[in-house]
Amino acid sequence: MTRSAHRTRRSRRIAGAVAVLALSACSAPGPDSSPGSATDGPTGTVTVFAAASLRESFTTLGERFEEEHPGTEVTFSFGGSDALAAGIDNGAPADVFAAASPKTMELVTDRGHAAGSPSTFVRNRLQIATVPGNPHGIDSLEDLTAPGLKVVLCDRTVPCGAAAQTALGAARIALTPASYEQDVKGALTKVELKEADAAVVYRTDVKAAGDKVEGVEFRESAEAVNDYPIALLDNAPNPSAAKAFVALVKSPEGRKVLGEAGFLRP
Repeated sequence: MTRSAHRTRRSRRIAGAVAVLALSACSAPGPDSSPGSATDGPTGTVTVFAAASLRESFTTLGERFEEEHPGTEVTFSFGGSDALAAGIDNGAPADVFAAASPKTMELVTDRGHAAGSPSTFVRNRLQIATVPGNPHGIDSLEDLTAPGLKVVLCDRTVPCGAAAQTALGAARIALTPASYEQDVKGALTKVELKEADAAVVYRTDVKAAGDKVEGVEFRESAEAVNDYPIALLDNAPNPSAAKAFVALVKSPEGRKVLGEAGFLRP
């Protein structure tokens, strides 16, 4: 048989093989091309329950997530971590929970609602928020006990309130506030509206408020640093998108956004 005949038969075999592969690809998509596969990326809605102090940074990350994954939508429920945990325990549909303390995360994990172990992604410290200009000259926790001063705190059951009580205990100060608020944003709003002279809140919330309030550092805040854990939820309606969102939060991009908001790295 001539060399050209060998080449002709070999070319026919290759052409036949290519045709078979083409027919297979058309008739039955493989696992990588099936709808919802890993190569398609996340789609649909991912629902995130997050501590109120994460509002600004998580909103930014949600917009980034939607830009990076066309076809997705991130919806948030922000509030006191304890109330969010109670909602999850009562069956509220959510994919991700980001709490402002390990203790409130335990309200979810102890009931078996987390898929795997939560991980700490940021930390936060307290500051005193005063009205602009700090007209009462507040420089310490002790100054908050001055007669006639209206001070608000977060409720003791939420992380910012528990942290404030820890700091007050470290300073050996007994403080009776004008009111207890359900989350850190509620406490800060009282100062922004000048319905209170000061509040003990997170430094990230003071920063987010801009010139609406003035922040005052105090040494006992080092005794009340809060770790923020995040977890996928066991009954997540959209687990693949949830996993991708958590990955963004913990990525260098996520750490940059959170760091610019004033959060500390764990």
